[in-house]
Amino acid sequence: MQYELYDPPSDAISSVVFSPTNPHLLLVASWDKSVRLYDIQNNQLRQTYACSAAVLDCCFSDGAHAFSGGLDKSLTKFDFNTTNESIIGTHDDGVKCVEYCKDNSVIVTGSWDKTVRLWDIREKDASIGVHAQPNKVFALDVVQYKLVVAMAGRHVFIYDIRYMAEPIQRRESSLKFMTRSVKCMPNGQGYACSSIEGRVAVEFFDPAPDVQAKKYAFKCHRKIIDGVDTVYPANALAFHPIHGTFASGGADGIVNIWDGFNKKRLRQYPPFPTSVASLSFNFEGKYLAIASSYTFEEGEKDHPPDSVYIRPIGENECKPKTVAESAST
Repeated sequence: MQYELYDPPSDAISSVVFSPTNPHLLLVASWDKSVRLYDIQNNQLRQTYACSAAVLDCCFSDGAHAFSGGLDKSLTKFDFNTTNESIIGTHDDGVKCVEYCKDNSVIVTGSWDKTVRLWDIREKDASIGVHAQPNKVFALDVVQYKLVVAMAGRHVFIYDIRYMAEPIQRRESSLKFMTRSVKCMPNGQGYACSSIEGRVAVEFFDPAPDVQAKKYAFKCHRKIIDGVDTVYPANALAFHPIHGTFASGGADGIVNIWDGFNKKRLRQYPPFPTSVASLSFNFEGKYLAIASSYTFEEGEKDHPPDSVYIRPIGENECKPKTVAESAST
């Protein structure tokens, strides 16, 4: 059964992300200036490291090292074995996104300073490239050697991370409003992105017309209140690592599971106490971490406490339906 983690952050949760090597270790970044490591199996806060300002994103490189960035403009590295904390480098404005590219051992950061920066962590922690973007970076993700960068102004650039001099594709987002999240498909064929206007787009990398004809966008995270169609930001996305289906989380407190192949919603979980701010499946696909944390779309107001929920995933819970099953439902 679903359960809450003990000792949650004391302020808004910006990111939850599972370890790539241990299915029970979860990183949680928060506006309370902390990054926390939880053991979800024992529901235990294992370690915490403090930053000098709100933390906006975090990631693992391996099971022992975490990286984070936020309003202090810095990329911070933490070693859970030695508890050594160090500043790898800085941006000129807040660091919005931090991701690890396992294929070439590079940390990628995206910032409101309109740059994407790459950091080599193999031999010495060093900047290996500053790449100017046309606008503030809001979201990014990496799969294999492809890097997707979503920015203000509806810009979406796709890079080969081995050759960052020029994007391999420049796109305009299929969504008409500000991007909230971008996540790449585990099979490397494309990505999904979500917006503040309660929509999700499913996109493909291959520029061939027959492949591009498969892309689509759909409405979600909306409900009728007093006869009015109320729209909520779609804050978070996460792909199931085995089945390739994906979860979306919105400011309506709802988490949906989508079968992107058959364009169907597989299930909707009961509402969480407040906005869903971040989502992460563990690498086995057996647990989904859900950050229930008010995202300030309505400004300052009283709201339920910030919490992280862990939901065990049943064997078929996120499995796409067969064509026969889809036809019968």
